[in-house]
Amino acid sequence: MEEKKRYDAAEAEERWQKYWEKEGTYAFDPDSDKPIYSVDTPPPTVSGEMHLGHAFSYTQTDIIVRFKRMKGFNVFYPFGTDDNGLATERLIEKTKKVKASKMDRQEFIDLCLETLETIRPEFVQDWKSLGISCDWNVFYSTINDHSRKISQQSFLDLVKKDRVYRKEAPVIWDTQMQTALSQVELEDQEQDSYFNDITFKDGGKDIIIATTRPELLCSCVAVFVHPDDEKHKKLVGKELEVPVYHHKVKVIADKRVDPEKGTGIVMCCTFGDQTDIEWYKAYDLPLRVGITKDGKMTDLAEKYAGMPIKEARKAIIEDMKKSGELVNQKKIKHIVNVGERSGVEIEILESPQWFVRYLDLRDTFLKSGKKLKWYPDHMRSRYDNWVNGLQWDWCISRQRYFGVPFPVWYSKKTGEPIFADSDQLPVDPLKDKPKKLPKDHTEDDIIPETDVFDTWATSSLTPDLATQLFKDHKVFKKLQPMSLRPQAHDIISFWLFNTLVKSQMHHKRNPWETVAISGWALDAKGKKMSKSKGNVIHPQEMRDKYSADALRFWASSSKLGDDLAFSEREFIAASRTITKLWNLARFTGMHLEDYDGGEGELQPIDRWLLSRLNRTVATVTDALENYDYVRIRLDVDKFFMQSLADNYLEIVKDRLYGEKNESRTAAQYVVKTALTTVLKLFAPVLPHITEELYQEYCEKSSIHTSSWPEATKKLISDDIEKHGDLAVKVISAVRKAKSQQGLSLKHEFNKITIESSSEKELEAFLPAISAATKTKDIAFGKAKEEIEEGLKISID
Repeated sequence: MEEKKRYDAAEAEERWQKYWEKEGTYAFDPDSDKPIYSVDTPPPTVSGEMHLGHAFSYTQTDIIVRFKRMKGFNVFYPFGTDDNGLATERLIEKTKKVKASKMDRQEFIDLCLETLETIRPEFVQDWKSLGISCDWNVFYSTINDHSRKISQQSFLDLVKKDRVYRKEAPVIWDTQMQTALSQVELEDQEQDSYFNDITFKDGGKDIIIATTRPELLCSCVAVFVHPDDEKHKKLVGKELEVPVYHHKVKVIADKRVDPEKGTGIVMCCTFGDQTDIEWYKAYDLPLRVGITKDGKMTDLAEKYAGMPIKEARKAIIEDMKKSGELVNQKKIKHIVNVGERSGVEIEILESPQWFVRYLDLRDTFLKSGKKLKWYPDHMRSRYDNWVNGLQWDWCISRQRYFGVPFPVWYSKKTGEPIFADSDQLPVDPLKDKPKKLPKDHTEDDIIPETDVFDTWATSSLTPDLATQLFKDHKVFKKLQPMSLRPQAHDIISFWLFNTLVKSQMHHKRNPWETVAISGWALDAKGKKMSKSKGNVIHPQEMRDKYSADALRFWASSSKLGDDLAFSEREFIAASRTITKLWNLARFTGMHLEDYDGGEGELQPIDRWLLSRLNRTVATVTDALENYDYVRIRLDVDKFFMQSLADNYLEIVKDRLYGEKNESRTAAQYVVKTALTTVLKLFAPVLPHITEELYQEYCEKSSIHTSSWPEATKKLISDDIEKHGDLAVKVISAVRKAKSQQGLSLKHEFNKITIESSSEKELEAFLPAISAATKTKDIAFGKAKEEIEEGLKISID
């Protein structure tokens, strides 16, 4: 490699990325006998470009993976893309300026698949440009034939296990998306609202009930009070007249009523919330549907029919004010569930849907969660809270156009489902026919299922999507359970939980041994980034302005689970470290050209640096084994900047420039050892600059397939470090004195007197002090200037 004075990060990073891919540096070897470290890599959604959160969390995972590879593991690190479902629909509609609802469904599906093939390479390139060390040949897409087959097979397996059912049942419904949602696809949102005190009639007597949703009065089917409510229990068994619509409903006693909320009397509508559903089922109440799937009032709402929900609410309130049926209003703030993508308040509507039955397995899921190793450990509480709070079976069907189709048809004669055979998967019921028809059925007697799977029903199978790429190889059995699931904390209830559910149902085991949970990348003020706020920071811009290594350096400054506010100062610090690495390597390389590989005659200052170096190796290695990659930033950077660059190299410069002898050889040995070790310790965080310098000055092979440094315990000495630190402090004090007096660091003082309580131990470092301070006459005695307690110096 031609000697260059400056490091061109953009040129070098692109060059090394091409080299790694060409040489198969990160390739998984299915025939290797090495222990396997397998990663359930998060498949990013193909919906634009990498965002800062991606760069943040994928870097943290990659640091751990690179460490494991250097520790001798055969790393299985696949890459997939999540490209089915609503996010892809929206992307295609936006980029192609089409509407799925106004196209032939098959034409829209074909357009999605064609577009994905076109945009996916550029999308994936962002991850390659960050230096993520996946095996890019071990790739899957959640919509390709491989993944659709596995997803459909999962469904058929759950059918056989009696874990799947289809039912006309109340479901969470997004009126904007016009599809069912699962519980994990909801967000809590605080909204302004009113408690409206309205009058139901008990004969001629007014009964006040408070509600935030008077538009549901047309769907009112009962009124409930608490059985121990002395004030209201006399109403039990009576019939009350509903305001506006004047139909009558029965009063029922139930302990689920909170007598302290509102007026203590609750109207039950089909459906306002989960409790309405429970009462509907428990008391076999009638079904009165007041809201359509597109969020408008039905004919049941009479004069308000066809109005959007909020418009109807406003109109009903105005009419009740005029009629005297609204007696009071109280402004409140309350939390409502909204669709995670639409931001629209959800409704509960009865609709035929497919469900996975799992509420009876809560204990299994909790026990399975405890068996996982969590980094950080406190993140398990989020998982536990989610499992304990489950109220619904998992609705896995979606009324969308693009996604993995259900392998199901229905008999026109009986309505019963007809399931595909496993050997014909993947199938699309819109185009394909079942392999076997029921008795007395022709192809004209069946209709296809038009729903598609919830995207999480497929994404929850990522361990299988990745490992089944090797299902015909003997290594397949070694790949599961996988070693690691890395992911962000906001999708513990989505991806982590659902993946564990599928693994327990299919394989009766956990899908991984360890989970590593990352935080969020925030803006400079610690706020979540969003386009609407205008505070989005694009990682591509930071990469181009500084380097991919600098972007990774920033991401490595936050512990697992912690959110990290963006700070450009971290990128500047990274650039400073990279520049100093470059300069140090060039300087040492110049002095290693005639190095013969010997150890020479080590001096105390050499042993001081080797002790600090090996202590750093031990500390960082132990930290990385526990997924605490931040120690690279804290410990390696400190050793490199302070101990090696600022102190040791300055101390031994004369020896390196001097004649070839045992002392110079020892300095060369220590410098070569320190440089090689520091590059290896930095390699997981700064893969490009370390590769550049390692192949130029250390070995002509990739640093990323070299061995992780091992700490030599016998070289670690508390005493050597203590006394070496004293010597460094003396040298620093002399340098400071020269600087204050405006003198060159090469200026020679006549004499330095050192007063120390450790004179005997410090005596061994006098040659180093003499060389570094350019002072030949150094002695022990009474001194004037106190450096610290027990250490003084005088300079003449």
